[in-house]
Amino acid sequence: MPTELPNWRSLMYVPVNVEKFVNSAADRGADAYILDLEDAVAPARKAEARTMIAAAIPRVARNGADVLVRVNRPWRMLVADLEAAVLPGIAALALPKVESAEHIHAIAEMVDELEIERSIAPGTIKFIAMIETASAFFRIEAIARAHPRVVATTIGAEDIALSLGMLPEAEGLFYPKQQSVFAARAAGVLPLGFIGTVADYKDISAFRATIERSKKLGFAGAMCIHPSQVPVLNEVYGVSADEVARAKKMIAAYDAALAAGVGAIEFEGRMIDIPVVERARDVLRRAAKRAT
Repeated sequence: MPTELPNWRSLMYVPVNVEKFVNSAADRGADAYILDLEDAVAPARKAEARTMIAAAIPRVARNGADVLVRVNRPWRMLVADLEAAVLPGIAALALPKVESAEHIHAIAEMVDELEIERSIAPGTIKFIAMIETASAFFRIEAIARAHPRVVATTIGAEDIALSLGMLPEAEGLFYPKQQSVFAARAAGVLPLGFIGTVADYKDISAFRATIERSKKLGFAGAMCIHPSQVPVLNEVYGVSADEVARAKKMIAAYDAALAAGVGAIEFEGRMIDIPVVERARDVLRRAAKRAT
């Protein structure tokens, strides 16, 4: 299990071969930017796109955000992508259509070699395992536990819907998406995503409602494709001042009760005990991590 997980509320895709998007990305306020070599780049442009990664890194990172690269799935393209993307300044690789733990191990072996060759500290570059096929879904827990480089998992809504022969709508996505939270939490990695598809971005009110629901179901952050989605992800998947104040008040009340020999108390009209208080402590831990 990773010793420390990234603090990603929002990860915005940026087509690495579109200069205007690369140049403006850093001002969008995301925690991380994913330089995309996959869906956003036409097959005929992929070789050229690989050559643009190195120059894009400092531009999208200029305000302190993490920089990731989404690579391609077919092995021949993946190998070329890794040669281009394992560079100083890259925090992680988003790995589409991961099929198994063995798949992760094979990629990790190549990244190990490239880090050594390029004087990058071993283990620097982490992985987001993207589960996007019906066959991979049933191996999601093993994938999440596969390697210390794996720091997050996510279900690719459009791709898994295609694999399952269904529409990428919340009703059908609920089971695979929620199962991904269970697998990620069991493995000690971040569950990224929400109960819906990344393609729905025009109705921001509906998007907010989706993210609020998804946070309640255990998701920690999500990828997005449009700048208008970033503030919603940051706010909802973040920790508000009101949440911090309430958590501190709750912990103080519980600690006082515990000192008096009481294990469960009433707080703001509800009974609270250890699990509820531990959630409050987690709020403070996340807030402290965001402040550092």
